Amino acid sequence: MDMLKLNNDVEIPALGLGVFQTPPDETRGAVEAALRTGYRHIDTAAAYGNEREVGEAIAASGLARDEVFIETKIWISDYGYDQTLRGFEKSAGKLGVDRIDLLILHQALPSAFDRTLEAYRALESLLEQGKVRSIGVSNFMVDHLTRLLDKATVVPAVNQIELHPYFQQRAVQAYGAEHGVLTQAWSPIGGITFYREGEHTSTLEDPTIVGIAEAHSKSPAQVMLRWHVQQGRSVIPKSTKPHRIAENFDVFDFDLTPEELAAIDALDTTKRGGPEPEDITLEAFGRPIPEASA
Repeated sequence: MDMLKLNNDVEIPALGLGVFQTPPDETRGAVEAALRTGYRHIDTAAAYGNEREVGEAIAASGLARDEVFIETKIWISDYGYDQTLRGFEKSAGKLGVDRIDLLILHQALPSAFDRTLEAYRALESLLEQGKVRSIGVSNFMVDHLTRLLDKATVVPAVNQIELHPYFQQRAVQAYGAEHGVLTQAWSPIGGITFYREGEHTSTLEDPTIVGIAEAHSKSPAQVMLRWHVQQGRSVIPKSTKPHRIAENFDVFDFDLTPEELAAIDALDTTKRGGPEPEDITLEAFGRPIPEASA
């Protein structure tokens, strides 16, 4: 497993398991399968409703706490300084841990950016108190990062964004690299392009990606994950199927050529699959996050 060093010298496994849209009753099995395979990084979120099952699977694995890197996210409904501190308590309680390895803000709230800044200030306090090892953001665009860095005392360690061959967000990546923010890719194999209607077909059927996969006797998904890893990004592919979970992990025994990397780079359509970050509002997307004891 390749490791990546964050801007505060904490190390994060380059590849982890994501559990976005994984039902709670399937989450524990998926995480258990991932940990058996060798994954040591699990990404969840308060808004996913499956933090408890992630924690149960990690506890049942027999692995020492410091062997598994746990990442979760504060939802926009819990933004604000005191609310975000409470959000940490909710997540830690459900996960069954005292300390979270990486805690990030799930979205920017462009229409209430002061609340976003207060939420991030709470993350900084949690970091200073040792309750989290590293902090970051998700789905922040360049203007959001610029406004955050103007006020923050700690540079985010990570910005988790939609990123796959068909949507590469190069300006966001470049801004992050310039400021020491690691880009972490959600939907790294373009899953969002084939379970939502869009303007292009599945990345798994793209002739360029299929051709590269055949040349390496690998699957298209493995080629896309290798593309990310070779370019220094963190990736969190999701699956609930043990054989797919294992396949996604098997990407550290081959290298793509510079020409192959460039060919995948050239597939960018600049078409986003997820919601526009500017459209995120409490009115449209806010929902209460239950307490850990609920």
